[in-house]
Order: sequence, then C-alpha cells, then structure tokens
Amino acid sequence: MQSKPRLLAGHDSMILLVDMQAGLLPAISGTDALVARVHRLLSAARLLDIPVVATEHCADKIGATDERLAPLADQVLQKVHFDATREAQVLEQLPVGRHNILVVGTEAHVCVLQTALGLARSGLVPWLVADGIGSRREGDRAAALQRWLQGGGNIVTSEMAMFEWVESAHHPRFRDVLSLIKADPDTFVSEAHQSSVSESH
Repeated sequence: MQSKPRLLAGHDSMILLVDMQAGLLPAISGTDALVARVHRLLSAARLLDIPVVATEHCADKIGATDERLAPLADQVLQKVHFDATREAQVLEQLPVGRHNILVVGTEAHVCVLQTALGLARSGLVPWLVADGIGSRREGDRAAALQRWLQGGGNIVTSEMAMFEWVESAHHPRFRDVLSLIKADPDTFVSEAHQSSVSESH
C-alpha cells in the first residue's frame, strides 16, 4: 500500500462519507465537533465540484445519514459489510476518474479502516482524513490511524485537503474556501443546516 508522497488535486479527488448516521453519531467521541469538521470539508468539496458519496450501514436499524450532512452527498450507497467495497457494485458506482478518495466517517477502527483497506486493495488511493474520522473510544480511533500509517497509508487533514485542492490564492474559489476555513464551525453548521431546511420547504 506504500505510495510516493503526493499532493491532492481537485480534478481526481472524491470524498467517501462512511456511515455518519443518526443512530450512531450520538455515541461517537466528540461527535458535534466531528460533524462540524466533516461538514466544512464537504462544503468545500461542493464549491469545487468534488463528488461526495455516502455509505449507510444497515440503515433500517442505524438510521439515515445525519441530516446536517445528507444534503452535501451526491449519492448514498447501502451496505451490510463493514468494508463497503465488499458490497456488489459499490466500486462500479463510484465516480469515474476520481482515484484519490478521501475517507471520512465512523467508526474509524471498523468501517472506515476496513473500507479504506478495501479501496487500496482495489487499486484506488484512499486517504484517511485524520480530523474527519471518529470512534466511540478515542483509543480505537488512534489505533486505526496507527495501523493505517504502519501499512503505508496516506493521511491528510481537512484543511490540508482544502488548500491542496485550490492550489493557489488565484483559484477562483479560493476566497470562498478560505471563508469556510475561517468560519466558526458550530455557527457555520447551524446556519447551513437552517438554510437547507428552508430551501426544502
């Protein structure tokens, strides 16, 4: 799985939002801050036309993707395997040409890690977003990151990704992305959610 150091590029990136579901998130350590960071990253992806695909694990029992994040997903894939790539046709449904897959979600040491390993096995280039993954216990999240790194996996933070996507202060969406980075996460998520609710009525 070892790969050469590289920078991300918007044109060949996508985000895989793993199992950030209503029935699971309340048990996740630091859940509100996690949702805020993931929301910010997904919002930047939308500004930059970077696809976001969500997975939902046993949605009939755990619920749908969190209502604050669901509007930012372009597609939702259902699964029962912890490793989403073991589901029939999941890989076929991912956007074509988006080889760099930023993986965010829960739980870090189960579905996130197993799915990232599955993506790497399939010849894609997964990146764990260190501040975009969570577990019920912080020790499990730390162990997932350690195991991923020991196997030669790529790690990035949400802010690293955003700056690498825009590349330069001359990018036409640089100011918009910078505003996301500077915004207070709690206020931003609340306002964005209220806006999406208003638009749906």
